[in-house]
Amino acid sequence: MPKTLLAIESSCDDTGASVFIDAKIASNVVSSQLDHKNFGGVVPELASRKHLEAIGWVVREAMERAGVDKQDLNAIAFTRGPGLMGSLLVGVSFAKSLAQSLNIPIIEVNHMDAHILAHFIEDPVPHFPFLCLTVSGGHTQIVKVNSPMDMEILGNTLDDAAGEAFDKAGKIMGLPYPAGPHIDRLAQQGHPIFSFSHPSVADFHFSFSGLKTAFLYFLQREMKSDPRFIEDHKADIAASLQKTIIDILMKELIRASKYTGITEIAIAGGVSANSGLRQRLTEVSAELGWRSFIPRLEYCVDNAGMIGQAAWFKLEQGDFADWTVTAKARM
Repeated sequence: MPKTLLAIESSCDDTGASVFIDAKIASNVVSSQLDHKNFGGVVPELASRKHLEAIGWVVREAMERAGVDKQDLNAIAFTRGPGLMGSLLVGVSFAKSLAQSLNIPIIEVNHMDAHILAHFIEDPVPHFPFLCLTVSGGHTQIVKVNSPMDMEILGNTLDDAAGEAFDKAGKIMGLPYPAGPHIDRLAQQGHPIFSFSHPSVADFHFSFSGLKTAFLYFLQREMKSDPRFIEDHKADIAASLQKTIIDILMKELIRASKYTGITEIAIAGGVSANSGLRQRLTEVSAELGWRSFIPRLEYCVDNAGMIGQAAWFKLEQGDFADWTVTAKARM
């Protein structure tokens, strides 16, 4: 009989379910919440209510696409954290309830570890150890990945994450939430003609709050003399901001590679969908002789496929969670 795993993701505002059969992904369904655009950011209470509405049909759809029934399941995995507490509780509670009714084990998954392990969903896969630049709206890290169960954070953001910097800067420009994809599209039409200073940090860490403040002051100064400055230079502003953020990210990643001697390099997280970052990694890899790994776009954003892949490694080792486990907003 094939071994079958159901995985559930509900850390923020995307409800996801995925089915793995004998270590291969068989389905990956995501329901994205659009309501938050009207508020300029994710509203936690609204997000948790939307998860409650969506999780039932998302799980059914994933299982139907995979051609499996709930009686075929051998285990159920879920995102324990980090994330929004209310959103996480919906996924954790659903997974535990279904698993208890079927008398099968549960597997807890760290959301950030899952972003990294998404690289093992399909070939080619990195060899251990490798470095992963994990970049999202809430996290920016350089992680040394020794094995699926052994990861060491070499550098972290000291304040804002890179994705947060994109979104906050975009809001200043008047772009809709989430601003990152809009800045990426605009940047492809512009030129990085404006300069912004890089923060001074040590030990492979990052800082983006100062960039956000400098960006705000720059626009305020220019708008005083030219009220149409943002509108007339939107593409160039976006290109300049994006280049600065990518420069900061790549500088520390190059330093970490030289320090560790590791040339197997991956990127993960929502910001790894950014076309400028993907292109820069490809260019630097060719220049420095790196073997780089860039995930397919559907595995960059929050999805249950990455939760299932991370859980499969635990399933093979019999690493199951206790029934007392609950959501954890910070991990």
